[in-house]
Amino acid sequence: MKDPSFRRSLALFRAFLREPEDPETVYTLLARDAADQVERHVPLEGKVVVDVGGGPGYFTREFRRRGAQGYVFEPDSGVLGDRSARGPRDAVVADGYLLPLADGVADVTFSSNVLEHVEDPHTFLSEMARITRPGGLIYVSFTNWYSPWGGHEWAPWHYLGAERARARYERRTGRPAKHRLGENLFRIGVGPTLRHVRGRTDVDVVSARSRYWPVLPELVTRVPGVREFATWNLLLILRRCS
Repeated sequence: MKDPSFRRSLALFRAFLREPEDPETVYTLLARDAADQVERHVPLEGKVVVDVGGGPGYFTREFRRRGAQGYVFEPDSGVLGDRSARGPRDAVVADGYLLPLADGVADVTFSSNVLEHVEDPHTFLSEMARITRPGGLIYVSFTNWYSPWGGHEWAPWHYLGAERARARYERRTGRPAKHRLGENLFRIGVGPTLRHVRGRTDVDVVSARSRYWPVLPELVTRVPGVREFATWNLLLILRRCS
């Protein structure tokens, strides 16, 4: 699918609506889309790709399909235990703050929708930069807090308060919410994140855009205030400095 385009955005949105019932289809489609975005900047054939927080391995499976040497590093062993039979069986249980890898081993370091679940995103980004070779690519995408989907399963009621939104979700569904603010979900903003990465000396910002926006995806991230709501999901493409 052409990126950006209304057709692509609509297809991804429709897929997300089916995520609880059919995660395999949703994340396979998203993995293909993300791999296309990476290949705009670097061919994947023969490259070492480290997927930090990659869960069941949908993204790594797609990277390997395209000829990369893909590896998953995931802190939640329970998530790894639920991976499909077609997923990578050599995933490593590891914390994104301290990856068991030498400096500069990866051509591409990848993280999709993980940063909002990290209490210390600056350290997490530093670790991704550390394991990326000079000139290598860093792909980071996350859902910002003031996005309409910032509260995840209890969105958009998070605008009225996290605890109220979580309680509403549990009352309506009869099951505990997966996320709790301050424990496994954090208030990550677009503006503060952009200022942080632009101020770093170990990476250059290649692209900062809305991951799913159908038109002018880089423009929306340049408007303070508006970008916190309208970006939905911030995608950063960074280049490791020499």
